[in-house]
Amino acid sequence: MSSTSDSSSVALPPMRFDLWGTADEAKPLSDSIKKLLSQAMGVDTEKDNTVDAASVSLTEPRLSESAVRDLEGIVGAKNVSQDREQRMARARGKSSLDLLEWRSGDVISAPDAVLVPGTEDEVLAILEYCTEHEIAVVPFGGGTSVVGGVNPVSGEFDAVISVDLRRFDAIEDVDPVSGLATLGAGLSGPHAEFLLAEHGLQLGHFPQSFPYATIGGFAVTRSAGQNSAGYGRFDDMVRELTVITPKGIFHPGKQSPASAAGPDLKEIVMGSEGAFGIATRVRVHVHPIPQVKRYEAFVFPSFGVGADALRAVEQQGTGPTVIRLSDEIESAINLTSSDAIGEKLQAPQGCLCITVFEGTYEHAESRHKETRELLLAKGGTSVGEGPARKWEEGRFGAPVLRDSLLDAGALCETLETATDWANAPRLKKAVGDALATSLNDSGTMALVMCH
Repeated sequence: MSSTSDSSSVALPPMRFDLWGTADEAKPLSDSIKKLLSQAMGVDTEKDNTVDAASVSLTEPRLSESAVRDLEGIVGAKNVSQDREQRMARARGKSSLDLLEWRSGDVISAPDAVLVPGTEDEVLAILEYCTEHEIAVVPFGGGTSVVGGVNPVSGEFDAVISVDLRRFDAIEDVDPVSGLATLGAGLSGPHAEFLLAEHGLQLGHFPQSFPYATIGGFAVTRSAGQNSAGYGRFDDMVRELTVITPKGIFHPGKQSPASAAGPDLKEIVMGSEGAFGIATRVRVHVHPIPQVKRYEAFVFPSFGVGADALRAVEQQGTGPTVIRLSDEIESAINLTSSDAIGEKLQAPQGCLCITVFEGTYEHAESRHKETRELLLAKGGTSVGEGPARKWEEGRFGAPVLRDSLLDAGALCETLETATDWANAPRLKKAVGDALATSLNDSGTMALVMCH
């Protein structure tokens, strides 16, 4: 697979190095939120915590001139960069710890060069060369990692390069009969959905990172999305991958829909964060664009009652595309406009549950009806479709707000986990108590929410 077009020079990733999203997406905090941060958490919102790019110190490039020339010989000089701005843009992911590191004043380790290959043969040649010359390689997709996946760790090697997959941005084939499509690993989520829509199809995978994350990133991180209740996690969608290693190209996965043979090497690659090779294309299951979407929100008297209702929905298989339950604190914030937080935020009064159903008219309607009856029977009260539509409209905005909070001096971070239904109440209490206690003991007031 190759790129749709040659780039004239190495392009910067769309997101700023020290923030989620772009400057145009910034969400300045309202006066009421600043008041809440100041009064409730003791945050000095007048202090400027933004990052001055010119003041950031990076490690110096360690690649020899001969190595740079050799790598330029593989991908072309226009697809190799050692510019400070390019290296900075691929030095860290987007966790709060990553963003705090930019604000620390420490010297930031950065890749010694950025390469943008356009063919699988070029990727293979890069890996072969770097293996021979002891250069570490870090794949780079959208740069949305929150677990250190793009950090330029060289370890015992002499240098480290970032291999940006942005030129693998095509749909190679679409099989609407089988419901399959082969996507370039460098396609962003929105671009992939745009190209699939031309065939009347969708992927239906919408993690928080959707606006910037890539298809390859979805695969190697075992991404879960907001529609996973309906379509499954991304690893459920993957039929086959093309993976480049220093030893060659291989295709973990299944040519047929099912197999009695094992083990499945695809399972090793997915979730590997690129440690075992560079994924260049992914064959995935796709679905017709839904005819209709149905929305409804419910409120439950407590998180425990709501969790029991969601368990009944999951175990009876009524099939919502989205079902999401927030605890009391998160619900109170979600039900208050951002401008009113700090002025009108009331004491928590129940837990908000969001449901969305999509598909054909008949299928969406029947699943909505069955789920609605079950949630009402389990103690829920309908509050209409408004909160569900509001959630969908703003579902990708939380990281941008996180950045504004960080600039104001308030740390916001997320954790994710999985457990059995029987253990869920204990786990929620244990994790919430541990976070609140440790932060409060350090002199920092903590607001811990869960969904």
